[in-house]
Amino acid sequence: MCRSGASPFTSSILSSAHIIAMTQVTALIDANNFYASCEQSLDPALIGRPVVVLSNNDGCIVARSAEARALGIAMGTPYFKAKRHLEQNNVVIRSSNYALYADMSQRLMSLLEGQVEDLEIYSIDEAFARLSRPSDGNLRPWAQQLRTLARRNLGLPIAIGLGASKGQAKLANRLAKVVPAHAGLFDLDLCRDPDRWLETISIEDVWGIGRKLAVWCRMRGVVNARELRDMPSGCLRAKAGVVGVRLQRELQGHACLPLDLQPSAKQETCVSRSFSHPITSLEELREAIATYVVRAAEKLRKQQQRTAALTIYTRTSPFIPGFYSRAASTSLDLPSNDTRVLLEAALPLVERIFQPHRPLAKAGVLMQHLQGIDQLQQHLWVPCTEEEQQKRESLMATVDRLNHRYGRGTVQWAACGLDPSWAMRRERLGRAATTRLSDVPVVRA
Repeated sequence: MCRSGASPFTSSILSSAHIIAMTQVTALIDANNFYASCEQSLDPALIGRPVVVLSNNDGCIVARSAEARALGIAMGTPYFKAKRHLEQNNVVIRSSNYALYADMSQRLMSLLEGQVEDLEIYSIDEAFARLSRPSDGNLRPWAQQLRTLARRNLGLPIAIGLGASKGQAKLANRLAKVVPAHAGLFDLDLCRDPDRWLETISIEDVWGIGRKLAVWCRMRGVVNARELRDMPSGCLRAKAGVVGVRLQRELQGHACLPLDLQPSAKQETCVSRSFSHPITSLEELREAIATYVVRAAEKLRKQQQRTAALTIYTRTSPFIPGFYSRAASTSLDLPSNDTRVLLEAALPLVERIFQPHRPLAKAGVLMQHLQGIDQLQQHLWVPCTEEEQQKRESLMATVDRLNHRYGRGTVQWAACGLDPSWAMRRERLGRAATTRLSDVPVVRA
């Protein structure tokens, strides 16, 4: 999702007194240690303490606070392997709270779009921005105030990298975070000796350089960002084509990758989860598929899309003998994002993918052949009046509003079950006061 903000001249940071039509600059703004920072934002007692966040089913470490990084805790380490080390160092452990992280991301992007001229949301915790330099060319006051605003309003620390292109902004952002003296801000255009800083960034850490290309570069003596920028373009083109040359020109300061302000609509939407423990009954698989269909329908409505086909699938663990995997698909005569319609289409397929005595480890739902909600091709054998369609849409909108306001699952579908034992394991789930009313702190005076 990308947004083009209103005029920045009305914001508290960018004002007409400071912005003059000059050269434009690209910024990469991202939240530091985003998942861990979200946990610290809602629980100030965690600030200054080492915090790690675990993946689905509390499997692996996927986020670390700065204090946890300092302890040498590696990203991706399985929790059971690191558990003893974490306990010995009094590390706070949190299960993934995706509802919280998505809400905090939306708040961060809403804050950013009011402070820049254009904004491209690149991921859940980072965005590219475009803005003009002031008359003296110095954007440090703007960046410092933006960092203060994000910390004060959201409790999130952010880093800002500035450059002439996306590639340069990415490098500058990395330098802003890894060098404490930069205090979360680095402007590659205004530094006195950019080559010295580029030489500190290894080839593997350059945006767009994959593992195989990094090995190829090292075999030719190209080991850092500066050497990649200056290597013969013909040699790079022979290996990586126009994509490699475009990346090199980005490092040289040529803006070859414009901000993506109008991204293309999604072609597919998938919801899948691993179970907290293997399941072997048809009823459990039916509840899981129903739960994932409900979530996928919510996503479609948020994306303002309908689906014309769907696929459900399940599989056992690939690490045990007798691997089993099965999928089943169906088409909808009338494209829809109505949860009831999608459940009626998906649930009859469950028996086709279920096989007794198979310890199923994962299941999922894939919504396909997506189309926008602005048009709906009617079907001769599936009559649906405009009034009926509006009633369905109104009902789904009401359900979505209630679940958004009071927490997901406030209004639930019976097919999903009341308290499924197979649900994703999150034994160390923290508070989610921004998305769950029961978690809002109560102060008694």
